[in-house]
Amino acid sequence: MQNSCTRIIPLALRQLAFVLLALSISTSQTVSVDATPSHVVNRFNPFYALGSTVDRVPSNATDVFFRPDQIKKVLSAGWGMISYRQNTDLFVQAWHWNPKGTWSDPAGKGYFVGDSTPTPEMIRHSYGYSLPHRGFTRNNGTEFDGFSRLDDGDVNSFWKSNPYLTKDFTGEDDSLHPQWVVIALEKKEQVNAVRIHWADPYARDFEVQYWEGDGDAMDQQDKGAWKTFPHGTVTDSKGGVTTLEMGAPMNTGFVRILMTRSSNTCDSYGSADRRNCVGYAVRELYLGTIDKGKFQDVLHHSADQKQTLTLCSSVDPWHEPSDLYVAPDRMESGDQPGFDLFFTSGITRGLPAIVPVAMLYSTPEDAAAQMTYIEERGYPILYVEMGEEPDGQYMLPEDYATLYLQFATALHRVDPKFKLGGPIFEGVTEDIKVWPDAQGRTSWLGRFLDYLKAHGRIQDLSFMSFEHYPYDGCETPWENLYQEPELITHIMQVWRNDGLPEGTPLLDTETNAHGGESSVDIFGALWLADSFGGFLSAGGQSTHYYHDLSYSPPHPACQNSWGTYHLFMTDDHYEIQQPTSQFFAAEMITQEWVQPVEVEHQLYLASSDVKDSQKHVLVTAYAVHRPDNQWSLMLVNRDRDHPHTVRVVFHDADAAKDSHFSAPVALITFGKEQYQWHPNRRRGYADPDGPAVKTTIIPAENDEYTLPAASLTILRGNISEIPK
Repeated sequence: MQNSCTRIIPLALRQLAFVLLALSISTSQTVSVDATPSHVVNRFNPFYALGSTVDRVPSNATDVFFRPDQIKKVLSAGWGMISYRQNTDLFVQAWHWNPKGTWSDPAGKGYFVGDSTPTPEMIRHSYGYSLPHRGFTRNNGTEFDGFSRLDDGDVNSFWKSNPYLTKDFTGEDDSLHPQWVVIALEKKEQVNAVRIHWADPYARDFEVQYWEGDGDAMDQQDKGAWKTFPHGTVTDSKGGVTTLEMGAPMNTGFVRILMTRSSNTCDSYGSADRRNCVGYAVRELYLGTIDKGKFQDVLHHSADQKQTLTLCSSVDPWHEPSDLYVAPDRMESGDQPGFDLFFTSGITRGLPAIVPVAMLYSTPEDAAAQMTYIEERGYPILYVEMGEEPDGQYMLPEDYATLYLQFATALHRVDPKFKLGGPIFEGVTEDIKVWPDAQGRTSWLGRFLDYLKAHGRIQDLSFMSFEHYPYDGCETPWENLYQEPELITHIMQVWRNDGLPEGTPLLDTETNAHGGESSVDIFGALWLADSFGGFLSAGGQSTHYYHDLSYSPPHPACQNSWGTYHLFMTDDHYEIQQPTSQFFAAEMITQEWVQPVEVEHQLYLASSDVKDSQKHVLVTAYAVHRPDNQWSLMLVNRDRDHPHTVRVVFHDADAAKDSHFSAPVALITFGKEQYQWHPNRRRGYADPDGPAVKTTIIPAENDEYTLPAASLTILRGNISEIPK
């Protein structure tokens, strides 16, 4: 009995000591790291997990951006794998990734397929072609450029849906992929009549519907419902000009024409290409009332952005050489840097890249040709992204899904080992909702995944990718900083809850804070650390800074938006002038927090009890155990005005011990003392402009470290057990 007691008492004393230690810690400002070996939350290789992006740039900027001296400065930020962004899908354009190729029509127009055979001539530039059968005035990609053919006042032009969404290509009845056009009125109007000037092919069966509900029919699709006008159902239409008087007037702001059966008659391009003869086409729409036989049209018809807003389900990728859209100093008319330039410039560091294929406004044949070309060149790729931001183009998930499978089939014929993924959502913070289907389901991702599963093709989704732009509006108040990392971790859980198969890698293939100048102020540096650290803590595989090429246009609605999404400020000729706050944050993340080697790191959860009176967490922390056996702790003090002194403790639950940093400790700090942004639109600048302060310290006996106000700090060193 005595021997047993002597064994129990020391154990009880140890447990009591641990409780007392925990109580003493809880009364001070503490950063606690769960260093239990079995509690690793992520294992990652920084060369692949911490990446950047290359996007479309002005046509007169590419050659400057890719000069060796400029690339050297970009690489100094330390980012790893590059995600090449696909921009033409956003602007309703066809992408000629290779300027040389073949048109489907011998007359030199139609559907274009780039040449898949490499030649001695390198592809340095590639451009977009504005689609002539567009049905969007604008959407969440093309916001200020182009116009719809549905109400442009020209009956010789027409909107046409994507032929690849018809039975000839989907293998499914057209009613399973209904096509639609929506008229969005500036304000609610009395409506009881529509006039549709059809082209070929026209809709044999269609319904005219009005929106009833509290939400916006396009951007709050689960906050209302489409109701068919009392006399709005048409079967066996003969095309031509159809005028419908649909009963008593309805007061509505949105009207939809839902098309479910096509005439399959050929458009003016002829019957030689089956794609000319399927889907739906409309020359002009008119909407309003009929009173005593007189049609009163409430739409504004013009070939510009002043027309009444119309939107559509899809657009035929048919185009011709005259649709080439190239103009200087603009993204929408800019250059998708050529693949040869991209892969040989040095910007990829020789690492495999994530490359996209255009999908929403392209063809499977062209995607297959592109990937054949890349493989023939021997360029290394890790993943292939399928299209770009279908949610921003208002594409329904089943339509995206059937295109996904058609393109996947074509790509896997080129190489069965290609790892394909998507859907590459816009930056959202909640689940994307769409109009309910027959089962009442509204989750975009959930329905996309269900479509793949129902067709036995879920294995074609090798990863799920999305973008992360968490803030709206032109102004980004400092308090928004407190919303991360919860915003990124929450949306990742949303995707998993939507039915993403367990183990599917999550890739944030394009991210930054906001289009306002907060991104280049110290706010941007702190947000970057929280977002990247939070993404990895939530189990993400790779996240990609937007973007390596320091160009983003001023947003027409935001007067303070110059200089955003930049590692560097540039002059009028796009030459790098000085680094921004996010450059210094990138350096610290890629070269101080992690070890800049192509070796696995282990990530552990860390937390702090530093809060303000509103319960905002003021200090966030991210702990990495590096290959060199050092522990590296990234600390973000989000208190704009006050420093905070914290104690750092590493707790190993399995071994029932606590540890602390042992001497020496590397301390690297970057904050508002090192960096101040001075807004001046195009001439905005930083002074002082870094760099981070680096020093080596001997830890204090109480293991406390002071974090300057509004700062990012790295503590790095070995740890040793705290004596009990």
